[in-house]
Amino acid sequence: MVKAKYQSVLDLGEKLNIQDGKVEEADGKLKVWGTAATQYEKNLLWDAIKAAGGDNPSDIMADIKVADESVYARHTVASGETLGKIAKHYYGDAMKYKAIFEANTDILKNPDLIHPDQELVIPNL
Repeated sequence: MVKAKYQSVLDLGEKLNIQDGKVEEADGKLKVWGTAATQYEKNLLWDAIKAAGGDNPSDIMADIKVADESVYARHTVASGETLGKIAKHYYGDAMKYKAIFEANTDILKNPDLIHPDQELVIPNL
């Protein structure tokens, strides 16, 4: 029963390709383990857990590790995106585009010139 409650979390874990994923249900609690690629993906999983079970769910135990703690996320630029839009997505603040630009000066020479399919590092702030 509790597994069904958190099925959206398990589905998200599959979509994010969580490594070493394991799920057990016992004594009315769901236990979930795995390794997310980045902190951003771990945060997405915790947001999904809270959406299903509330801010402090007592029927789930999750141990989610992060494979690459050196970055917050990695982002592939899509057509029409700007560094401001990307910063708004990850940080909630478009003005943090400067941090993304600084983290990617090896491939970006101008913050106003990004191209589809470029792989950007989204730094930890």
